[in-house]
Amino acid sequence: MNLLSEKKHLNNILKSKRANIYYLEYCKVLQNGGRVEYLTQEKDKQAYYNIPIANTTVVLLGNGTSITQAAVRMLASAGVMIGFCGGGGSPLFAGNEVEFVSPQSEYRPTEYVQKWLSFWFNPEKRLEVAKYFQNIRLENIKKIWSNCEFYQNAGIYTDDQEIEVILNRFEKDINNASSVQNLLEIEGRTTKGLYKYIARTVNYGDFSRDEKKSDPANIFLNHGNYLAYGLAATALWTLGIPHSFAVMHGKTRRGALVFDVADLFKDAVVLPTAFVCAQEGYTNQAFREKLMDMIVDEYEILEGMIESIKEVCNKFGEEII
Repeated sequence: MNLLSEKKHLNNILKSKRANIYYLEYCKVLQNGGRVEYLTQEKDKQAYYNIPIANTTVVLLGNGTSITQAAVRMLASAGVMIGFCGGGGSPLFAGNEVEFVSPQSEYRPTEYVQKWLSFWFNPEKRLEVAKYFQNIRLENIKKIWSNCEFYQNAGIYTDDQEIEVILNRFEKDINNASSVQNLLEIEGRTTKGLYKYIARTVNYGDFSRDEKKSDPANIFLNHGNYLAYGLAATALWTLGIPHSFAVMHGKTRRGALVFDVADLFKDAVVLPTAFVCAQEGYTNQAFREKLMDMIVDEYEILEGMIESIKEVCNKFGEEII
């Protein structure tokens, strides 16, 4: 099989339909016999585990990992996003940042990046898109929380009076926001309200969000956010939109559009799952498995991100002739 046909074969499965996301710690990722594998040290023996790259969207490399050049080349040929992040509640990079290595292909679609850029340089339209993103975020919370048995078993319902007040105020404030900065303040206030509601509902006790804290909820939120960022980066890469053209976050942060897209589903899925699993005593691995089951199988979050970006492009963008 030549290089071109091999690359086509590895990309047969659509990005939005791929089933695997990997978060790896304390291992080496390498190419072995035409496959990408990760090598772990278990007591006195080594063990190799295969990564089915044709059915994988993101590989996140946490603490104690290394990767060979040959493995990177194979992952890139299959269109797999590689992210470098921290683990165990102590991120390697400031805050929640995760550094991504994107597969370099100049043959991705131009339709969506052209539509995105057609409105991005207009501050008023950029604010409209930011508001639209926040409304999608709100609708995802309502839709997922109202139908998720896992959350409802923990007492989380969208028709609770407390959460109704938070979400109704969020909706009103989004539509009345006068600037992106104002919208960021609204987002921050709403997220604090959601943390408070979820922590009280699941009887977690006192909670303050701090990426460097080592309590289970903060650790799980860190891990979950990394996964959401990986999916967002993959969605943007699939559509050919650079990470620099954010509508809300990071005027001085080059990859901030990843955070904008990740926020579409973070509060809806990552936040409640992190608290419920923390309260029920899940291990780090068990939490990640539960979360990945929800974002891949139950709610198809990657496909939801891709469709949301397309929706924004088609609604606000213009065809470039």
